[in-house]
Amino acid sequence: MSAASMSSRTGPMDEATLKIGLLMEGVQANQQLAESHLEKLRTHTAGLDAVVRDEIRRTLLEELQMLTAETERAADRLRRLARVSAGRAALWSITAAILGTGIPIAVTRWTLPSGPEIAALSARRDGLAANIAALERQGGRIEWGHCGETARLCVRVDRKAPTYGAKADYYTVAGN
Repeated sequence: MSAASMSSRTGPMDEATLKIGLLMEGVQANQQLAESHLEKLRTHTAGLDAVVRDEIRRTLLEELQMLTAETERAADRLRRLARVSAGRAALWSITAAILGTGIPIAVTRWTLPSGPEIAALSARRDGLAANIAALERQGGRIEWGHCGETARLCVRVDRKAPTYGAKADYYTVAGN
């Protein structure tokens, strides 16, 4: 090969080599740039992951605080309701106890005789008992009954005894 032909061959080859070299440098620069961007993306993704986690924690914490506050308000309402219910239950119990004892006491006071009335009735009973005892001592054991369709009060009489009165309409009672 001649020098001219070599120089003509080396010229274009050098040009091709140069182009390939430049192309390789560009590829290498692009690869480094891509790796740099990829590393930045990884860093950003890691930071983004932390930001997302922090945001989730913050949101969850806010929701839990709101839930806690609502739960405490509900518990306070239930405590107030329990106090009101206990008061009403006590009031109803006292009312029922008063009515349960007051009504029978009132009915008893209105229907049963008072102390002085009982004393008067006892005195009357004692007087009647004394009269009955006196009648029994005098032979006054009378048999009483109800006679006829109208159930009139009647006494057993001694038909063998004589009759008395102007019209002979008095009879001696049996049982003497």
